[in-house]
Amino acid sequence: MRANTDRMLSMIDSAVAGAAPFLPVRLVVFPEFAHSAPVFATVAELLERLAIQIPNEHTERLEQKAREHNIYIQSGSMLEFDPKWPGCVFNATCLIGPEGICYKYRKVNTWIPYEVHSSPHDLDGYDEPLFPVADTPIGRIGCAICYDWLFPEAMRQLAANGAEVLVRISAYMDPWGATEPMAWWTIVNRCRALENTAYVVAANQGASLKHYPPYSWPGGSQVVDFEGRLLAEASPGPGERIVIAPLDISALRHERATRRGHHMLAHLRTEAYPVYGRHQYPPMPFPDDDSAQIDYERNNRLIDQAKLELEQMRGSDTAQQGRNQKLKT
Repeated sequence: MRANTDRMLSMIDSAVAGAAPFLPVRLVVFPEFAHSAPVFATVAELLERLAIQIPNEHTERLEQKAREHNIYIQSGSMLEFDPKWPGCVFNATCLIGPEGICYKYRKVNTWIPYEVHSSPHDLDGYDEPLFPVADTPIGRIGCAICYDWLFPEAMRQLAANGAEVLVRISAYMDPWGATEPMAWWTIVNRCRALENTAYVVAANQGASLKHYPPYSWPGGSQVVDFEGRLLAEASPGPGERIVIAPLDISALRHERATRRGHHMLAHLRTEAYPVYGRHQYPPMPFPDDDSAQIDYERNNRLIDQAKLELEQMRGSDTAQQGRNQKLKT
């Protein structure tokens, strides 16, 4: 982790120096697992070998760099343990500015079944904001991690909480990554931007199969404006890239204030979607002890149970619709 943080600090210096003649760098974003990757298969191993409390020496060093350059830094994610939640490992990232840690975000939608990290959503009594937003001098910033972005509800909640810049830190792999024919990375980034009239700053891992099997990691980091336009994009493939683009927060605020059409935040009919009024994942009751340690097999059992309950709910809804139709007839 120290070596990774050393490299991140060096890259910050490079980005600030390289952009200085053209535009000031005020926000720097690193990808998921930039500090440490989940190289162990069980929660017990992660707690013993890799998980770390926040704040720590790495966040402190980033804070020093933020003060040096008067910038904000979205740290890469690190694996976190918190004594308040024994037995849990969180996939966490921090927005760090000259004033210190502005927020800590813990991944809500873990990449199941593979990830054995805890979602704060699933913890009984969890009382911290799930989707925090920081009001900074450069704009209101919120972050979500990788698989979170496949759930438009997460970005919608960040935007509803005031976010103007949606930060995506990811380790998004092939074949769903930054290249055709699927290009989920680009599709999702652009869609979340235009849905929420927000900038998207998305940093992705670029790593080869040789270095991080069983996947390759296509990079392709992007900056997207609030209309879904690609402002900048790294060439896909393994290796380091620095992507720089301007974010005009005043233009975004003007657009949100004056727009009538395509203002999806204002047009949202929240009560029209009964799916959000019922529980889905993790299924209740749990098919096994809900205090059991998270692992790959347990994640699969929970997924199967959730799919079964979803089918049962669909069947119940279809039957109710049939009864309603008969009454109308």
